[in-house]
This record gives sequence, structure tokens and C-alpha cells, in this order.
Amino acid sequence: MALRSWLFIPGDSEKKLSKAAATGADAIILDLEDSVASSNKQRARELTAAWLGMHRSQVTGGKRMGRWVRINALDSRQWREDLIAVLPGAPDGIMLPKSAGPESVQQLGAELYELEGRSGVQAGSTKILPLVSETAQAAITIPAYASAPLPRLAGLTWGAEDLSAAIGASRKRDDQGNWTDAFRFARIQTLLTAHARGVFALDTLHADFADEDGLRRVAEMARADGFSGMLAIHPAQVPVINAAFTPSEAELEEARAIVSAFQANPEAGALQIDRRMIDRPHLKLAQRLLGIEE
Repeated sequence: MALRSWLFIPGDSEKKLSKAAATGADAIILDLEDSVASSNKQRARELTAAWLGMHRSQVTGGKRMGRWVRINALDSRQWREDLIAVLPGAPDGIMLPKSAGPESVQQLGAELYELEGRSGVQAGSTKILPLVSETAQAAITIPAYASAPLPRLAGLTWGAEDLSAAIGASRKRDDQGNWTDAFRFARIQTLLTAHARGVFALDTLHADFADEDGLRRVAEMARADGFSGMLAIHPAQVPVINAAFTPSEAELEEARAIVSAFQANPEAGALQIDRRMIDRPHLKLAQRLLGIEE
């Protein structure tokens, strides 16, 4: 099953770190960037490194929990210190904020290659998840990730807060709660590029963590649109996101019926099931839902 919920945890909060593994999130993102004040950066590195060491094989709900770290941006003086501190804990990957394009991922990848060897980590094992839309320039270069040589690229995700500040937008959503054009552009570019590349696509966070109904709506829409998971900023958001990205039994039953029908008729281009015409794209969707390799 794909990783559905990706929960940010401030790297300098002992209390929140102590509860992270029990949140039910499929992946934890230990944050060394926005949620940590400059004066607390070193303390956050130390606590994050300790947490990684304690949770190398954490299993939640029958599967291993993802362990990721968001470092500081490459235009800061902090990011190399972040990597030196956390790499010995062998995180699954690094979230790269304010990625300017594929060249930012390549720069980070080169640094990881050097540090993995010194940290006793298997070469090439640390993946990269870039935030690809945090400046106007970054947002218009998202398609470049589809074809650039990026062996560590695990997925793509986007963010609205930094982009709104970068372009001076006074709103991000319209009166109906839908993204306005600039943000919808960044979102769909992220989704399509991730699928073109064959990596996972994560939708951005829902900032109002007390708005459960709103979160449920946008999470269900994200899954329906083709995203594989979603960012979260509060533990209360995790069960809502997990539920939204988990296929219902009715969906699974229908998918099994479609796969079975084509297995019984392997040469067919289209079939009728329950008075509906089902063709090869429906089969592909059913296989994806069931986790069947083509």
C-alpha cells in the first residue's frame, strides 16, 4: 500500500517526538526547517538524530513507518549541518524545501553520496522528496522533473504558503473553497509530472487542522484526482487522511470483478459488467487499486 499520510513533527519538540510513532501516520517527516526557530536548530538536529536511532524498524499497522527529515533550504547555511547530523540514523529520505528544479535535487544527491559513505549508510539508499512550487520560478519548471536524471527521486509534493508569499497572492482559494488558478496550476503540474516520472504524488497540507470536514473533502478529492497521499500538520489529521486514501470494500470488490473478467477474456478490448461497458483503462485502474503489477 502507498504511504497515505505524511505527518510533520517539529524536530525540536521532545514531547511531540515521543508521540510521533503512535500517531498512525504512514510516514513521519521530522522538520528541521520552518517549525524550528534559528536558535533551536542544533537542538532539533540532536533530537531528530536520536529519534531516528530509536525508530529504525518501527512497524505501525502491520507495515514499516516511513522516516523522513525535512532539512533547511539549499540557500541557507544550515542544510549540510542537518545532513551530517541525521544521516547516521539512516532516514528513508530527505524532504527538500524550496527546490528550484532538478538541479537542486542533483546537488542534494551529490552531497548525500558523500555523506552516506561516511555515515555507514548504504550508497544510494537515501531518497529525496522535493517541494517543487515554493517560488514562481520553481512552479513553472515542475515538468523538468519528468525527464531529468534523478535516481534518488521518490516523489513530488507542493506547497501553497510560500508560493502565495512569493507572488503576493492575498488568497489561495475561491469562495467555494477551490484553489485559485496559480495554485491549481502548481498542483496539477505536480500530479502529472509525478505520474509521468513514475514516482508518488503527494498533495499539500490542509492548513486548518481543526476543520475535519474540510480536510475530509480535500483528501477525498486528492485521492480521486490521482494523488497517492497527503501532507499533515497535526496528528488529528492522520486518521482522516488514511481513511480518505484507503479503498472501500465496494471499490475493491469492483476492481476484483474487473480483473477477473479480463482474466477470463484476455483478448477482449471491452467487456460488459453489471450493464456497464468496461475497457482496458478500467482494467488498469483496477490493477492499480489492487496493487497488481502489469
